[in-house]
Amino acid sequence: MGAGIGQAGAPPPERPAAPEAPSGRLCRGYGLGGRPLQVTAIVKYWLGGPDPLDYVSMYRNVGSPSANIPEHWHYISFGLSDLYGDNRVHEFTGTDGPSGFGFELTFRLKRETGESAPPTWPAELMQGLARYVFQSENTFCSGDHVSWHSPLDNSESRIQHMLLTEDPQMQPVQTPFGVVTFLQIVGVCTEELHAAQQWNGQGILELLRTVPVAGGPWLITDMRRGETIFEIDPHLQERVDKGIETDGSNLSGVSAKCAWDDLSRPPEDDEDSRSICIGTQPRRLSGKDTEQIRETLRRGLEINSKPVLPPINPQRQNGLTHDRAPSRKDSLESDSSTAIIPHELIRTRQLESVHLKFNQESGALIPLCLRGRLLHGRHFTYKSITGDMAITFVSTGVEGAFATEEHPYAAHGPWLQILLTEEFVEKMLEDLEDLTSPEEFKLPKEYSWPEKKLKVSILPDMVFDSPLH
Repeated sequence: MGAGIGQAGAPPPERPAAPEAPSGRLCRGYGLGGRPLQVTAIVKYWLGGPDPLDYVSMYRNVGSPSANIPEHWHYISFGLSDLYGDNRVHEFTGTDGPSGFGFELTFRLKRETGESAPPTWPAELMQGLARYVFQSENTFCSGDHVSWHSPLDNSESRIQHMLLTEDPQMQPVQTPFGVVTFLQIVGVCTEELHAAQQWNGQGILELLRTVPVAGGPWLITDMRRGETIFEIDPHLQERVDKGIETDGSNLSGVSAKCAWDDLSRPPEDDEDSRSICIGTQPRRLSGKDTEQIRETLRRGLEINSKPVLPPINPQRQNGLTHDRAPSRKDSLESDSSTAIIPHELIRTRQLESVHLKFNQESGALIPLCLRGRLLHGRHFTYKSITGDMAITFVSTGVEGAFATEEHPYAAHGPWLQILLTEEFVEKMLEDLEDLTSPEEFKLPKEYSWPEKKLKVSILPDMVFDSPLH
């Protein structure tokens, strides 16, 4: 990251002075003198620099020993919201709506004994998340999770993933360019991430708040934490299991390495097949399909929502709303909003037999999809990250699906829907039990239900990285 470190003061020459809000208000409201250390992008994003965040402020927070809140470093990003109001980075849409993307990121890192200055790696972590938001235009929501698959500080730490929640101190701010909320990054172990996927992020965050060494009331990340909350207190696993049984999972979809084939057609008929051969141009999800899938995921996050898939031709929503984010980290935004094949010319096809393909990481989520979603009358979507296709599993209680009990496999262009009855879901869970311990089997692995004309293969990553997929 091209960045410099210094005390907050006069803006750099290439940046015209920003309005006091939100940065000035935050400094004063924080009660720390208004001059935090800052990591500043040397070349601003609107001038072609690689870092979307203008700067990250770093405060020393004394905590509250009486409330079991240790001393820590508090990081606050500036740049996901609109700092200028002149359209150089974000479109200015008025003062009543969200400012820019409507949020900034924060992070609380436990201060080590004798540490006189804050580590700067959290600033690069924030820039990485900000780059994702700017490039995908997907926003984060409280309760979201981020699968990072690497120690957040590039050490040997077990803290390798993130959950997001409201910052306990930072209230939403009304600025001249809209409203800004503050989402706090919380570092978690792999086992805690999996629990959040299988149940929900908010539930795991509440458990982390009850364990002082794992975050405590303010969810302070300790990169030296060597035990998961389930190792610290085994009873917490029982609470998660009960929550999954009662609530199911609120994870409605993931970006994944996946593919599907229509086995009902002869191999030479590739007009509608999703097996893409070298030299052919694959169809892309149309803008309307992409919007429907994004709506599917957004609605899946609403706690009291009915299990309804949006219609094929929904009204596109322009801009963001402050009360609800229209997408999430793993939402299904297509790389291209323009369909290669006109949407109205793509018919919905009923398929007799299908073959689903997943890599190991994606396959390990199938039991979650079945037990945590479909058995609770919901839906779950895999969106391919290496091609432009999607697979949505739906239960019989989901309205608006184009897959039906009479025709359980249906495709709209490259988007496949699979309707599974409760009885078949239970059968699949029995047969797929070893997916919960993927380290115990060798790839490739195949599962087949001939009477249902369904086949599932778990394949190595390299299969999906080849030009054939």
